Amino acid sequence: MKLPGAMQEAREESLEGLVELVTFHSEETGFCVLKVKARGFRENVAVVGKVPRINVGEWIKAAGKWTIDRQHGRQFQAGHLESVVPDSLEGIEKFLGSGLIKGIGPIYAKKLVEAFGMGVLDVIENRSAELEQVDGIGPLRRRQIKESWKAQKTIREIMTFLFANGVSMGRAFRIYKTYGENAIAKVRLDPYCLARDIHGIGFKTADQIAEKLGIAKDSILRARAGLTYVLLELSNQGHCAFPRDGLLAKSAEMLDIPLGTMEAALRIEVENGQLTVGPGEDNATWVYLAALDLAEREVAARLAEIAPGAHPCPRIDLPSALEWVQKQLQMPLAAGQKEAFFGAFRHNVLVITGGPGVGKTTLVRALVKVLAAKKLRLMLCAPTGRAAKRMAELSGMEAKTIHRLLAYEPGTGQFRHNAGNPLETDVLIVDETSMIDIQLAVHLFRAVPKGGLLVLVGDVDQLPSVGPGCVLRDIIESGTLPVYRLTEIFRQDEGSRIVRNAHRINSGQMPELAGKDEGMAGGGDFFFVKAETPERGVELIRKLVAEAIPRRFRLDPMADVQILTPMQKGELGARNLNAVMQAALNPRGTDVERFGWKFREGDRVMQTENDYDKDVFNGDVGLVEKVDASAQEIVVRYEDRKVAYDFQELDELTPAYAVTVHKSQGSEYPCVVLPVHTQHYVMLQRNLLYTGITRGKKLVVVVGTEKAVALAVRNAEAGRRNTTLRRRLREAFSAAAPR
Repeated sequence: MKLPGAMQEAREESLEGLVELVTFHSEETGFCVLKVKARGFRENVAVVGKVPRINVGEWIKAAGKWTIDRQHGRQFQAGHLESVVPDSLEGIEKFLGSGLIKGIGPIYAKKLVEAFGMGVLDVIENRSAELEQVDGIGPLRRRQIKESWKAQKTIREIMTFLFANGVSMGRAFRIYKTYGENAIAKVRLDPYCLARDIHGIGFKTADQIAEKLGIAKDSILRARAGLTYVLLELSNQGHCAFPRDGLLAKSAEMLDIPLGTMEAALRIEVENGQLTVGPGEDNATWVYLAALDLAEREVAARLAEIAPGAHPCPRIDLPSALEWVQKQLQMPLAAGQKEAFFGAFRHNVLVITGGPGVGKTTLVRALVKVLAAKKLRLMLCAPTGRAAKRMAELSGMEAKTIHRLLAYEPGTGQFRHNAGNPLETDVLIVDETSMIDIQLAVHLFRAVPKGGLLVLVGDVDQLPSVGPGCVLRDIIESGTLPVYRLTEIFRQDEGSRIVRNAHRINSGQMPELAGKDEGMAGGGDFFFVKAETPERGVELIRKLVAEAIPRRFRLDPMADVQILTPMQKGELGARNLNAVMQAALNPRGTDVERFGWKFREGDRVMQTENDYDKDVFNGDVGLVEKVDASAQEIVVRYEDRKVAYDFQELDELTPAYAVTVHKSQGSEYPCVVLPVHTQHYVMLQRNLLYTGITRGKKLVVVVGTEKAVALAVRNAEAGRRNTTLRRRLREAFSAAAPR
């Protein structure tokens, strides 16, 4: 383990001694700084390492190296550190008097050692009745001492067991917090529960622990867990289900388990309710994770329930309302916008879709003005913080993220607003609906009140949601709800090459890429920079972001310029570009290295998963404000607030100088730099190129080759996701139709 400021290292050595002082100890990470009375040393030595629990008076054994810290001087950095029962009367007395055991302080520790000597710990554990021989210890205090000793011993045993089976410190604490004193029994019985229950532990880690515990590779337990793992991996690719025969064959090959065992595992998981089976879109039998199956069914049922009935808006003269709102906006609405405007007063649920510059936001503003004038209660929301903020700025009304709108309660793990406690609104307008996966959709639609108006706005031609499902496309293709597709480009956007090229790409035409050299070819707000090799592309991107764009367009590279890339790996992938741009834009400062990244004060970072306890969500972008080595945490500022992360929680963050196009959905940036190279050929799809370009507000610079751009434009049919929401919507609306 490296600590900031370490200047020199010696060969690995061992050290033993008595803990005299615990200078610092994090119960979350196990990181500690100790003052130790070590064998062979006249003065106390500083020991730095990780241990689950540590108290004054404990005897430690450590293996590691000596270093010289600039601030703190000579330290023993322990790669391995364990505490053992003290082996001296002095140590036992300090150990018992440290406050570790309830009912024993320094005074009673002295009395107990005087009464029982070296056998005092055995008395506490096995013959606790004898404790009452000591003056001042009665039945109540004796029971307190006994129970506290047992609890401490259990915690230590759990930690020792988990460490011995390859579980890291951060994961071990999460496991103990989840399972408590039953952790050992639960993990021994089914180590694969870790993959199901503990964030950060996947099937592969659980599988390694299972192997250490002697669970056979072809066991039914492993087959059941593996089946769920394969389905989870497929859901990460967007699928809500997978054909039964293909799933079994895929799982059997991946896990090296006989097909017959996999079939038996599937039967058990279906019987237990973990998985479900049913007809897919191709009428073959599909297998679902039970939660995704239920989500699809409930989304269809809720929309079929909300759609009929009386409209919440009182009677209105629509032509007069249209004339009034056009005066308010000081612009006429296009024909498609007018049709959608009227539709919002005739239907309880509707979809508004279309590309950039076609006036989706203007239409929303028109609806908000009229509905507000009619005294209806309105709520606006979007999947991400950035999208919600943009929606609020453009509509002139407050907009929230879906998670904050539904009011997640960390204590219960539930949303406050649901079918039993719907949102107190007459109208709900949802932007960037293409980003909403099936699991978020079910929570949102549960909370829509009956008799309310639900307006779903989004660009169906963008990439689908990061999570499973294809909600917006499935709703449109089901034919069950009115859909208004806006196509007419507004006059103010007709001159934008970003808008023009986005529509060309969407219709299967090449964007305008003027020039053949390596300069910034093009003009206005869209440029193409030729880079024949990935290495050349990286160097050009570095120069563009750090030098050329700030100089020519007066844009701040840290705040205004976002690199979007098709994938994580490769020279032009997010991982490498983040390292390059960190070195170029933020090369110095206090940092910490965790999970393969260096996090440095001043870095731009992105949250990579929903963390309801911290109230930060997948895709939120912030700046690292502080790296605090003593507190073992970093502080990230997200616009209006600060969030602290323990060093062991940094797997939730990634540098965000460069992010994937998928992660950029719902966001707009003043400037987008987009590498498009044949190195990314497996990801080159029309909707990915279209989504990347439409994230740019003022400036888009494409770096790469015309061949790669052409490949992306031609590749219109990316593999469809396995979903059955279309069919279920038709069935639900058919069942709800009056007979």
